[in-house]
Amino acid sequence: MSSKRTSNRRGCLPWVLGGVLLWIWFSGDDPQWQDGELVVEQFDPRNPRRPMPEIGESFVIADPGPQQDSQGTAFAVDGDGTWLTAQHVTHGCDRLGMVSDGAIDPLVDVLESAEADVSVIRQGPQARFALALTEDLPEEGALGYHMGFPAGEPSVVVSRYIGQTFAQRGGPGGVAEPILAWAEGDRLPPTDGALGGISGGPTFDEQGRVVGVNAASTPRRGRVLTTDPVAIGRLVQASAAVDDRGQITNLSTPASAASLFRVLLDQGIIRQVYCDVR
Repeated sequence: MSSKRTSNRRGCLPWVLGGVLLWIWFSGDDPQWQDGELVVEQFDPRNPRRPMPEIGESFVIADPGPQQDSQGTAFAVDGDGTWLTAQHVTHGCDRLGMVSDGAIDPLVDVLESAEADVSVIRQGPQARFALALTEDLPEEGALGYHMGFPAGEPSVVVSRYIGQTFAQRGGPGGVAEPILAWAEGDRLPPTDGALGGISGGPTFDEQGRVVGVNAASTPRRGRVLTTDPVAIGRLVQASAAVDDRGQITNLSTPASAASLFRVLLDQGIIRQVYCDVR
């Protein structure tokens, strides 16, 4: 990765600072959040979806009920302020904000996919560089790296690619969503517990390209589910907000992924997103 590290920021925000930001954000009394109204559009592709192969596993993503105050992850895909996150991170929010230079910037323009668990955030904070997207699938068994903030803490989840399939979103009988399935391996740093908060973060292949958006996990089976890259591509094209080709770096080892993650945190390319429900 060729970008120079000019930022004075160091890694992620400390947990204490994160708590202060949450208190300010959810208090709702600061007039700076009254300036912009959140506008959310829906994108529903009408062209036929390609069939998915059967990998021998089925997945059901339970209906979580009404949206509540929550935290997720987003990442830059264009230097002019376009970001990707998960659709369930943005859906149903009254206000949406992104951590930026020790404060929370309001987000006002979101395009949600009705096909898959992905949203495009437009008019967000500008980024020093963007991550590269790909629609190419990894080889079965190839390494993948899921980055984000599970439980508010920065983490890289190392996994191996299983294959493409569908997940029933919203419980049995829900909408079939195209996903990629991964077998979870290590976590860097080592942690336990659910991966809530990593939703919306990028999943990298070994070539350093974003091949999915973190969507869900199944702790009992040790699976991580990510959005299908073709569905991401359709939404990105519909948004008309991504011009950058993005930068890549070799991620052939978990150590290289951990090193990249530190750079992306320091440069503000991966950030926390907060959803406020009034």
